[in-house]
Amino acid sequence: MSDQRMSAASFHALYERLRGQAQWGAADRRGALNHITPERLAAAAGEVRAGRTVTMAAPLASSAPDNPEPGARHMKRLPTEPSDVPGVSFAADQIIMNIHGDVDSHIDALCHVSYGGALYNGVPAGVVSSRGAAELSIEEARDGIVGRGVLLDIPRLRGVSWLEPGEHVTAAELAAAEQSQQVRVGPGDLLFVRVGHRRRRDELGPWEVARSRAGLHPDTAGYLAERQVAALGCDSNSDTAPSVVDGVAFPMHVLAINALGVYLLDYLQFGDLLPVCEAAGRWSFLCVIAPLRLPGGTGSPVNPIAIL
Repeated sequence: MSDQRMSAASFHALYERLRGQAQWGAADRRGALNHITPERLAAAAGEVRAGRTVTMAAPLASSAPDNPEPGARHMKRLPTEPSDVPGVSFAADQIIMNIHGDVDSHIDALCHVSYGGALYNGVPAGVVSSRGAAELSIEEARDGIVGRGVLLDIPRLRGVSWLEPGEHVTAAELAAAEQSQQVRVGPGDLLFVRVGHRRRRDELGPWEVARSRAGLHPDTAGYLAERQVAALGCDSNSDTAPSVVDGVAFPMHVLAINALGVYLLDYLQFGDLLPVCEAAGRWSFLCVIAPLRLPGGTGSPVNPIAIL
């Protein structure tokens, strides 16, 4: 693992270089989803061999040091209560959720990150108002994100249970994990990187992850661009804390979402998928990601499904 820091100037140069590689024209609003061609999607269906489905989402979390504004689900109606319609009673509940929290699984839309006053593809940040995003909202993914998923397990590569908070994954480690797991990330793939954040939280308890968490080094953004990755998911939020970039928080969010147009999926869990991949001896699968239809939304709760 490299502990190399990055100056603000070096980061901006990297941003500009990557941004120049991610253009599909001034009118583009799909970003890296353009990498998922019909041919690549059809080929991804060939990953289904056992007919097994596995979730990569975590259950809705309760209040904790890393979740000061927890989502809530409460009952609106019980089937044992008097019914206001004849012959039938219903159970009904309601959910409230802070989409971009530090525990619950979610997907970030391309309007989520502003850098230098602009969103992805130079769209002015002002398109996001108190009413939501007029452009680049999660509605751009309303037809779902479906493709070949690949899980790279970095703790497995290092021979540890998890990466400690503050540690980061480099591009070289992503390549090494590919070699170790005998899989290669390719154009249009949905890349999932395990750092062990969720396992550490389960075994040691929650902590203030806003101050300290494992994630990816900004040099991995070059890997995403080179491999033409369409979406990136992590059991953390992909960004190391504290940031390794001087004066720029969440550098991976900036590079992935804002520069490359790569959708990010944060705070997933791979505890269900890992043993299935290990038993099958393969780390690729068909993946279906279906965000809620939230017009103007900057993201959505999400339950990615791996199909093997």
